[in-house]
Amino acid sequence: MSSIEVQGNKPHAVCIPFPIQSHIKAMLKLAKLLHHRGFHITFVNTEFNHRRFLKSLGPNSLNGLPDFQFETIPDGLPASDEDAGQNAYLLCDSIRKNFLAVFRNLLLKLNDMATSNNISNPPVTCIVSDGFMTFSITAAEELGIPVALFFTIAAIGFMGFKQYPTLVEKGLAPLKEESYLTNGFLDQVIDWVPGTKAIRLKDLPNYFQTTNPNDILFKLILEAMYRVDKASAVVLHTFDELEADALHALSSMPPPVYTIGPLQLLLNQIPQHPLKSMGYSLWKEETEWFQWLNAKVPNSVVYVNFGSIVVIKSEDLIEFCWGLANSKLPFFWVVRPDLLVGESAILPPEFVAETKGRGLVASWCPQEQVLSHPSIGGFLTHSGWNSTIESLSAGVPMLCWPFFAEQRINCVYTCNEWGIGLEINNDAKRHQVEKLIKELVEGEKGKKMRTKAMEWKKLAEKAISPDGSSYSNLDNLVNQVLLRKARCCPYEPSY
Repeated sequence: MSSIEVQGNKPHAVCIPFPIQSHIKAMLKLAKLLHHRGFHITFVNTEFNHRRFLKSLGPNSLNGLPDFQFETIPDGLPASDEDAGQNAYLLCDSIRKNFLAVFRNLLLKLNDMATSNNISNPPVTCIVSDGFMTFSITAAEELGIPVALFFTIAAIGFMGFKQYPTLVEKGLAPLKEESYLTNGFLDQVIDWVPGTKAIRLKDLPNYFQTTNPNDILFKLILEAMYRVDKASAVVLHTFDELEADALHALSSMPPPVYTIGPLQLLLNQIPQHPLKSMGYSLWKEETEWFQWLNAKVPNSVVYVNFGSIVVIKSEDLIEFCWGLANSKLPFFWVVRPDLLVGESAILPPEFVAETKGRGLVASWCPQEQVLSHPSIGGFLTHSGWNSTIESLSAGVPMLCWPFFAEQRINCVYTCNEWGIGLEINNDAKRHQVEKLIKELVEGEKGKKMRTKAMEWKKLAEKAISPDGSSYSNLDNLVNQVLLRKARCCPYEPSY
């Protein structure tokens, strides 16, 4: 691999994710790719999440390398249970109010450590920040360095978030009264979102569905969308062939957009990567699933996982339990301890007895490895983007039950545009769950969706090949953005 040098040092990218599991996982993958391309990496976790990593992965798990280091910043929140997620509203409020100052201090510390004779700690030359952490734009402007905003979502999700200023201008957000949530107002079709087919107002990311103009999540996103144009670039975790219409529309809007994905497939091209064994999970991953899946028939098992932060009601848990039980199909279900609202997630003993030997329950697992196992026949998911693109990359069709953020539009495209999913109505009932699970794994629709999913998998693999769109976009991100202000040597691909 040829080295990239900036004034005798490696270029130094500071990567800061939004401090929740899915965003951290995607950012850490991108950071590994940049490290392979010759960057010194400083990866920034909150102190809370850093402790969770060390607890789940082991005390030496984040030792990294001399040129891949971890730093921490305080999140400004009171101490809480490290086996559970943090309050999203408090976290977003703290991000808006506190993170710029502590991030600025960290950057100053890193630059103080850098001297002309100390190439092991080069000065910071660029920032790769989560797209919703737009304080990083201010920090980059102060240092005079480029900043790429990484939105760990699809182009359609990003386009949906970009409509928030327009929603305000049109008087559609925030909602004028609570009744708009139930009176059909959100069902209206909107045809003014660039690069999308006719979607409904409720298909847009749902944080605008509040009557409070000072709602913290709504304000965080609105502020991010007002500021996104000031970034040097936007990075999206997708690939060109999957979202051509939305990406074409985004190409005429500032800043430039780079599609780099699927990230795991790009990482798989680096078999000897020294950080290959570094994990991504804030929870301890269980391992007995592998032998259990090995004993199952190919394409027969339903994999169930509602992600890292979704919480559901106990009555919904019961309906899913008996939908799975009545399907008579084998299933592997990830049930986080904090999956239920306000109580521990304990499955009914009658359900456990009914499905003994047919079902496996774990508290967390390495999802991409599970989805790649030949026994997996379908994925019951909340339609988070990490889960969606991981399932697509494995050629596994989905049964979608979206909750919040941009999961609704992910579901719409998974089912209607990409042809690889079925949707569960919001008010899930066991008979519907049973019927759709059977259709997904055994029915004719399911077989067609699996064929289509395998076609998308092949296109994803093409995108990350040396002549593919994502591969070249990674090169272009490095050359056109991250090295733009300080580059002194020509870049040569290292693959």
